[in-house]
Amino acid sequence: MKRAERSRRPTEAELAILRVLWRRGPSTVRAVHGELSAARPTGYTTALKLLQVMHEKGLVCRDEAARAHIYHAGPSEEQAQRTLVTDLLDRAFGGSARQLVMQALTARKASPAELAEIRRLLDELEGKAE
Repeated sequence: MKRAERSRRPTEAELAILRVLWRRGPSTVRAVHGELSAARPTGYTTALKLLQVMHEKGLVCRDEAARAHIYHAGPSEEQAQRTLVTDLLDRAFGGSARQLVMQALTARKASPAELAEIRRLLDELEGKAE
């Protein structure tokens, strides 16, 4: 993985902030800090610094029109998940999607609804391959 791609990969703390932004939409530092602090005590300046670093990395965009800057997620949740899964697939599973899926399905029990959705997706993917 190239250095630029690695630097765009969010850390755990950055993922927590992205989850807040994906759930709430564009938010001020104060709003992000409030959500983060509800789950785990976090300092306001820590939240601010993380958002500033994330802005430099391109993980969030910042609207500076108002006094309180408004931040919103750069990548969509799906884009971020795809980046993380691709990285995990390459680093931990040698590029083997089969091994990744097998480990995912044995690590945690999937609900009947999740299994049905997986079957539907597999059927769809097999239909495209033909």
